[in-house]
Amino acid sequence: MLKGKKIVLGITGSIAAYKACYIIRGLVKAGAEVQVVITPAGKEFITPITLSALTQKPVVSEFFSQRDGTWNSHVKLGLWADAMLIAPCTASTLGKMANGIADNMLITTYLSMKAPVFVAPAMDLDMYQHPTTQENMQRLLSFGNYIIEPQSGFLASGLEGKGRMEEPENIVAYLDNFFEPKDLQGKKILITAGPTYEKIDPVRFLGNYSSGKMGFALAEECARRGAEVTLIAGPVNSQLAIGCWSTAVQRINVESCQEMYDAATKHFPQCDAAILCAAVADFRPEHTADQKIKRKDDDLVIRLKPNPDIAARLGEMKRNGQVLVGFALETNDEQANAQHKLEKKNLDFIVLNSLRNEGTCFRSDENQVSIISRNGQHDYDRKPKQDVARDIIDELASLIS
Repeated sequence: MLKGKKIVLGITGSIAAYKACYIIRGLVKAGAEVQVVITPAGKEFITPITLSALTQKPVVSEFFSQRDGTWNSHVKLGLWADAMLIAPCTASTLGKMANGIADNMLITTYLSMKAPVFVAPAMDLDMYQHPTTQENMQRLLSFGNYIIEPQSGFLASGLEGKGRMEEPENIVAYLDNFFEPKDLQGKKILITAGPTYEKIDPVRFLGNYSSGKMGFALAEECARRGAEVTLIAGPVNSQLAIGCWSTAVQRINVESCQEMYDAATKHFPQCDAAILCAAVADFRPEHTADQKIKRKDDDLVIRLKPNPDIAARLGEMKRNGQVLVGFALETNDEQANAQHKLEKKNLDFIVLNSLRNEGTCFRSDENQVSIISRNGQHDYDRKPKQDVARDIIDELASLIS
């Protein structure tokens, strides 16, 4: 969504200034037009010639570019831009922005800016944590600016990576998401993801190979398109991708089918739609041992009993206007089994994938699905799970009221 957008990129005197090159490259690749405004201190870390070569525009730094009276108009830049991004932004520039100290071209451009302003702080941890810096950041937020910071991650020292500048690709994704139309704005979506583990004893369980990647991709796609997401995740190592949409996802961690059932039935009534992507165990041990079961000469027999059916229960609870999406992972008679599940569990559509398609489904970064509804079937090519998520949410968005 950055195609044709005009971006003013402000660069300040930080060691992270070299990363501005990667930001420019990402913005230009996405179709944006970039005009760099750099502080005098910023030029100590990266040369205007390098930046100009990447943007195909002269870099603006001083008020007057020539001795003949030619000057750079911060007012025109403020009217020209669709957005202003300051990355990296030092503690000094943060303070000047928060207090209106217009002593360089970058700050005067900021004060004249009519478009949204995005700030990616870059400083050491002590400076970042100082009360003055925190107060300045809160003031910028109160002015309607946007702060782009890492949502997670740790430095090699073990300290949380606050203060470091967000990675260039995530900054570009932040801006891209900002300009993308939000067809799910204001909608609340429930998503289940990953496996469930059913305990045999304190160290063993029944489970499956689900990684949660498909469910997490769906959560990211929904949030990116404006939805508030409740993500009920089984025991997986998957993490949400860093981005401006990650704060729109409320993650609830569970382990067993019963825990997922309880969470899903609790939150579904407040939601506009639910996508049941989790690979839930159909059975659990009838009895769970309190202590580790020791090896014996005799065979070990574990009696299983059925778990509650989350999809069936939500299908019973579904009210008019709600949309319920299921998943079917099959090994044989795929279409017939999926169609039966669609009708039996009162689903609006079902996403079918098959273990016959090698390199998809469990643990894979790719998937190949068919979407089956009461209106027919649409088969899709094999593609990354992020793209599969987009196809699924396109179908959801066409149904949600």
